[in-house]
Amino acid sequence: MTPDPATRLPLVVVIPTRNEAENIARTVSSVIDHVQAVVVVDSHSTDGTRQIAAGLGAEVVEYTWDGRYPKKKQWCLDHVRPEIPWLLFLDGDETPSPELLEELRAVFADGPPSVAAFDIPLGYWFAGRRLRHGHTIVKRALMDRTRCRFPQVGDLDAPGMGEQEGHYQPVAESAARLRSPIEHEDLDPVRTWFERHNRYSDWEAWLELNPRVKEEIRQVKTRQGRIFHKAPLKPLLSFAYAYVYRRGFLDGRAGLDYALAMSFYRWQIGVKARERRGGSR
Repeated sequence: MTPDPATRLPLVVVIPTRNEAENIARTVSSVIDHVQAVVVVDSHSTDGTRQIAAGLGAEVVEYTWDGRYPKKKQWCLDHVRPEIPWLLFLDGDETPSPELLEELRAVFADGPPSVAAFDIPLGYWFAGRRLRHGHTIVKRALMDRTRCRFPQVGDLDAPGMGEQEGHYQPVAESAARLRSPIEHEDLDPVRTWFERHNRYSDWEAWLELNPRVKEEIRQVKTRQGRIFHKAPLKPLLSFAYAYVYRRGFLDGRAGLDYALAMSFYRWQIGVKARERRGGSR
């Protein structure tokens, strides 16, 4: 049953995209009847992403990065439906679980929350299977834009990320954590995961040679990220943490594949950083 417009959540869902035609219909459909507005901020997609989103009732804004700060998500905080203070970021392959929608209704039942942001766990899918164990991801996706900002960490010269903010959280005056997840299920083939993480590892390797920027990012990571930041033997530690300590083996083959993929990602970072150090000498 479609919720009464008067009971829609008092927030705007912002979906930054680039070539998300495979996923965008499901993402827009999951929120279009539940919130005040859905805005797709698209970076010149060539696969019909904008047309699909608009056909489902989302507002579509075209975004062109100028190579400077702010990057894309901070630009959204500054410019997308600024009359609505609360904003929920969803990737083009994410949907809020029904439980999260109910939890959000409880959060906003008595008016705007006192905290400035909420950290939300991801229900992560890999190679077509929902992972219940192993490495977990929590991201600060819901925020009052008047009390939050993405830091400018000095990575404009870094490869790999471009218009996207890197792997760090927006800074908030205060934050709380929600229990229910955003479901992160990419319908694209698994090779796209490796393509993305190949780019991300370029950025991470660049950080290894830029310790001042790396330290700035360490300050705005989650506690787990801060602990892992200086750990030795990261590929082995990553696998042991996800597959053994966090019981990723209970997810069967998908759990093994994901633990190996994340370990390989850490190995890529190390190899690329060593290559860069050798080139600098």
